[in-house]
Amino acid sequence: MTRSHVERSEAQNGWTMPEVQLPEIPDRLFRITEFGAVGDGHTDNTQAFQQAIQACSEAGGGRVVIPAGLWLTGSLKLASRLELHAEAGALVMFTKDFAQYPLVMSSFEGIPSVRCQSPLDAEGLEHIAITGEGIFDGNGEAWRPVKRWKMTSLQWDSLLQSGGVTDAEGEFWWPSVAAMNGRAQTEKLIQKGIHDPSAYELYRAYLRPNLLSFRRCKYILLYGPTFQNSAAWCLHPWASEHVTIRNVTVRNPWFAQNGDGLDLDSCRYAIIENCKFDVGDDAICMKSGKDEAGRKLGIPCEYVTIRNCIVYHGHGGFVIGSEMSGGVRRIRVSDCTFIGTDIGLRFKSARGRGGVVEEIDISRIRMTNIAGEAISFHLFYAGVEGSGSAQEDVFPVTEGTPVFRKITIADVTCTGAQTALIVNGLPEMPLEDVRVSNFHATAKRGVIAHYAKDILLDCLQLQTSEGPVIKLHQCQDVELKRLGQSYGASGEGMLVVTGADTSNIRYDESE
Repeated sequence: MTRSHVERSEAQNGWTMPEVQLPEIPDRLFRITEFGAVGDGHTDNTQAFQQAIQACSEAGGGRVVIPAGLWLTGSLKLASRLELHAEAGALVMFTKDFAQYPLVMSSFEGIPSVRCQSPLDAEGLEHIAITGEGIFDGNGEAWRPVKRWKMTSLQWDSLLQSGGVTDAEGEFWWPSVAAMNGRAQTEKLIQKGIHDPSAYELYRAYLRPNLLSFRRCKYILLYGPTFQNSAAWCLHPWASEHVTIRNVTVRNPWFAQNGDGLDLDSCRYAIIENCKFDVGDDAICMKSGKDEAGRKLGIPCEYVTIRNCIVYHGHGGFVIGSEMSGGVRRIRVSDCTFIGTDIGLRFKSARGRGGVVEEIDISRIRMTNIAGEAISFHLFYAGVEGSGSAQEDVFPVTEGTPVFRKITIADVTCTGAQTALIVNGLPEMPLEDVRVSNFHATAKRGVIAHYAKDILLDCLQLQTSEGPVIKLHQCQDVELKRLGQSYGASGEGMLVVTGADTSNIRYDESE
């Protein structure tokens, strides 16, 4: 790219999407083969890659070209005004040699942490791009633990025969004893406030890197490649601005522990479009830090457009949370398809997180074969899949109380789910100001809402086989309109209302 482009969006629902600028990359070429790289799948090309990147940087920027071949390399530190271009047929395989991933201060699951340097790593850079039709493979199986229940008996037996160790219960496989014991030891260091990377050296095998980690960067473009098989999260832009992700494919095994696709974390001004995800955890996820650390950083994830994406597998298709302590706002999602995800549209948090999620606009979403909920608001999330029941205990409202409000969801179709829409709000902080319209779903259960207020459900067509179509508990100021074509199990009725504080439920039975 020799010049920047901008994306513009008309004002909708009270806010306008700002310009998202592309990186400006000088027109210079640097081929890794000119620096001694050999694409035989065996030669260690780390030095050749870094020499090409350094030469490009010293020249003032340009394109580093990776031709077709099998390119083995260690972790790569990128540079400003650099485009890393993997041509069709290029497979970049990151080494299983942990020593080639230096320990650095990074961020993991919303907390500042010492981690192994990511295979594609950038910090404080501007104007960086990764393009082309090639593949970047993180060799994640060398790092990742595996839960027994996520594998068939034959797969589990094969994994045990490959080496590694299991926990005392035999339900969790680890690649090594060092990896298995690393969590307890690193948590002790964190509790003591020790952040010197050298103190974590013995636990390197546990400190799995995300495949791509861009921290405090500006003008980022990912266009074209496949990113796959990460040791942890796949793509993780953190505290960055002007992020464009187009036409990329993100793949992790479905059993991959922490196998998220994209975690856009405390970023602003971003566009994600025409991308495909098939991953082992949440697919397209908005985050902004965890608990006190996220609130202290105080950088919301904001001004994001997501459109024309497909998710084939994931714990959630589009997700906000559960690390959202710095806030998430002004997100627009449209024209996406979720096929066989655990949950479709997934909003999750917990007491202690804090943060405000608001001004979220979602439209034209297609879903099929959803294992759990088509749409889920769950503010009692505790790391488990799916949504549990709401709790009755009322806690004081503090800075750790999460707030979800001003959310609009329209034109959604789902064929096949356990529950069409579930809301588990907090008694002390109900889900507030949510509008769901033109929602057509075939599901076992319809709408189940606990602790919500100022809710509009308009033009819903729900075909359910269990319970009433809509069940409201401890909800206030709920308007139900145009539900005439919905039907539930025989004799269960359309609407059931419970709870001493339930009030002002307006039900228009007309078409």
